[in-house]
Amino acid sequence: MKDRIIKKLEDQIKTLTKTIEKGDEIHVSALSKEYIGMMEYKREDEERIVQNLILDLKPRGVVVNTIPGLPAHILFMCVRYADYLNDADMLKSFINVTIDGIKQAVKENSEDFEMLSFWLSNTYYFLNCLKQYSGEEEFMKYNTPRQNKNCLKHFDLSEYRQVLSDLAIRIYHQFILVMENNIQHMIVPGMLEYESLQGISGLKPTGFRKRSSSIDDTDTYTMTSILQQLSYFYSTMCQNGLDSELLKQAVKQLFFLIGAVTLNSLFLRKDMCSCRKGMQIRCNISYLEEWLKDKNLQSSSAKETLEPLSQAAWLLQVKKITDDDAKEICEHCTSLSTVQIVKILNSYTPIDDFEKRVTPSFVRKVQAMLNNREDGPQLMLDTKYHFQVTFPFTPSPHDLEMIQVPSSFKLGFLTRV
Repeated sequence: MKDRIIKKLEDQIKTLTKTIEKGDEIHVSALSKEYIGMMEYKREDEERIVQNLILDLKPRGVVVNTIPGLPAHILFMCVRYADYLNDADMLKSFINVTIDGIKQAVKENSEDFEMLSFWLSNTYYFLNCLKQYSGEEEFMKYNTPRQNKNCLKHFDLSEYRQVLSDLAIRIYHQFILVMENNIQHMIVPGMLEYESLQGISGLKPTGFRKRSSSIDDTDTYTMTSILQQLSYFYSTMCQNGLDSELLKQAVKQLFFLIGAVTLNSLFLRKDMCSCRKGMQIRCNISYLEEWLKDKNLQSSSAKETLEPLSQAAWLLQVKKITDDDAKEICEHCTSLSTVQIVKILNSYTPIDDFEKRVTPSFVRKVQAMLNNREDGPQLMLDTKYHFQVTFPFTPSPHDLEMIQVPSSFKLGFLTRV
């Protein structure tokens, strides 16, 4: 009887032990999901983090459905860990090797548009994380209560924000330069020389032969080439999660270049100064405006940068005979200088008998009316001009606790905590 009681009690103990173990497992797994939004790393792992997360990472290797600026968020989670440990040397060392790593990645890929776009985006997100979780009131007000719990506890990193901002500006200028170099050679053939309007291609201005040097260009590049190149830039920027405000600034800069290069070429080419060429330019501008609308970029103020070219195209098409015509030209061409208006009028070349040359007396009339206008003697536009870039603060909606590291990043030596 005693043996049976002992066996029964042993069985009960086994059953209870299993239940407790199962409960512990459930409890542990529940606890393991309570992350606090940091990445635990060892000081000696800094170089590996930079190598795997910055230098070796290729934009196309980043999973498409990950959050924008994922590498930047992971870097910031490491920063939070060093701040959590209250280790000033560790924190300083990590941020410095990170900044040096980004500089090296940009330097080694200075002509690679995709890499520049990717690291412009991530530098911007890293800068935003340093602001968002700084603990400063002006940034905290955009956070959720959960995000505010993740603010840095021990260190003020505002000096590093300035360093990162300067680095982001440098990357932006290189990024713009690469885009300009990739599209510049298409602009004159596509915007000015290529003739898509029916009935124009057969007509050439009297006394002008087609410039032999531009035949190959015109056959190669059309307005479609320009639009395709713009679309490639746009889709790459979107894939790399570039902030919409930054994207708008980049597009505005490109549109300025297209307008300026086309207009400068127009000033130098009498064979392009005709009514029908004005119609062709206006048509091409409408394609660009349609592209902006299609990409939902009407608010980018890119369209305004084409205004001087648009007015030049209008000037080529309007009547240039009476006093009223002169007055209308002066009232309409507000984005062109007196020198530029006079240059177009003097260069105007009829391409058939229906058009008349602009008389010298009409040009003098326009000049007299524009006398009071205060503008410089400059004829050509500065195609190297760059608008000042601004980095607006856009708080990330993603909670750090929810961020996971893809295995493709090869960061298995980091511990998510």
